[in-house]
Amino acid sequence: MTTSKGNLFDPTLITDLISKVKGNSSLAILSGQKPVAFNGQKEFTFSMDKDIDIVAENGKKTEGGVTIAPVTIVPIKVEYGARVSDEFIYATDEEKIDILKAFNDGYAKKLARGLDLMAFHGVNPRTKEVSAIIGKNSFDTSITQTVDFKQADPDSNIEDAVSAIQGSDGVVSGMAIDTQFSSALAKMRDNSNNRLFPTLAWGANPGSINGLQTDVNNTVASGSKDYAILGDFTNMFQWGFAKQIPMEVIQYGDPDNSGQDLKGYNQVYLRSETYLGWGIMDTNSFARVIKPEEA
Repeated sequence: MTTSKGNLFDPTLITDLISKVKGNSSLAILSGQKPVAFNGQKEFTFSMDKDIDIVAENGKKTEGGVTIAPVTIVPIKVEYGARVSDEFIYATDEEKIDILKAFNDGYAKKLARGLDLMAFHGVNPRTKEVSAIIGKNSFDTSITQTVDFKQADPDSNIEDAVSAIQGSDGVVSGMAIDTQFSSALAKMRDNSNNRLFPTLAWGANPGSINGLQTDVNNTVASGSKDYAILGDFTNMFQWGFAKQIPMEVIQYGDPDNSGQDLKGYNQVYLRSETYLGWGIMDTNSFARVIKPEEA
């Protein structure tokens, strides 16, 4: 396998990367991945405003009406790089591939976590600061249906969140919950001291609760007020990669601005870049369980 500046990941590595992202990101687990155009794209939500109308013989027909709302999905460039010994350059092809696979594995996990942090909270994953590039394209900034977290009764939180979504004519297809919320659910017991949610005991991540697809992930909270996010992830949230995922092996200069020249330290720099986009199609189809405001 030849590695040089600007090479793309081998198709096998790209497939493996996408697969690993789906296994480590709550959003990737709960929603379907769809390719995103490099220059961005518009997705439209189409809804009929009224119910069907009975028309009497020779009767007058009236308009039902439709509402079409566009959501623009623009891919954002993210990158990750690392310095390795320049022995990489002199390694055999098999050893190079092993190094790239290890880098690919680590990058996929960082990319998966990054997708959640960006789309859930609107932050730059590395700095944890709010990103002006993301703007309001995140759950924390656009989802206004909220429920205050109750440590003693998190089950009622879920019911209230579901009620809010259904009250807005939405459906609930999935739920992402923080480990603290999962722990609170696991501790709930009935009058006979039996666990109400035994599949969550001891930090388990069962994949579904009461038939609702669920993922337990610490990215849900991660510096925010969120404990759980529920909604129609299947139909009302979209994410995806732009086609190219370049992988560079840089041999010269100071690509990470560390002040250390690569040649001076007998190193090369591995860098991967990804164009990643997402969009919330209908904010009323989601609700968040959040930390209550302090009195």
